[in-house]
Amino acid sequence: MLGKKFGTIELKSKFDSLLKEGRKDAVKRSRAVLSGQMAEQIAPFLNGFPCNPSDVRFVGKPLDFIGFPGAGDGSGIKEILFIEVKTGNSALSAREKEIKEAVEAGRVRYVEYNPEIE
Repeated sequence: MLGKKFGTIELKSKFDSLLKEGRKDAVKRSRAVLSGQMAEQIAPFLNGFPCNPSDVRFVGKPLDFIGFPGAGDGSGIKEILFIEVKTGNSALSAREKEIKEAVEAGRVRYVEYNPEIE
C-alpha cells in the first residue's frame, strides 16, 4: 500500500515535470514562429534584401515573395525573383526545395489564361 502511494506521487511528479517542459517548448516554438512571420513581413525593408520593396509582391505560401526588379522605378523588369525568407536555423521545406529545383532547372513557364465567360 505504501509502495503504491510512493509510486503515484513519483508518477505525478514526473508528469508535472514533463508538462512544464512541454509548455516551455511550446512557448519557445510559438515565439520562433511569430518572429519568423514578423521577419517575413519586414524583410523587404531590411538591408541585403535582393530588390526594392516596391518591386515585390507577398505570396505567403508556398513561397514568401515574387520580385520584379525594375518594376517600381519604371526602368523595366530585368528578371523575376522567387524569394523565400528564412530566419534562425530554419531550412527549406520539401515543397520549397521542389520549387527551388524547378526554377534552377528552368521548368518555369508564363501562362496566359483567357476564360470564355458568356
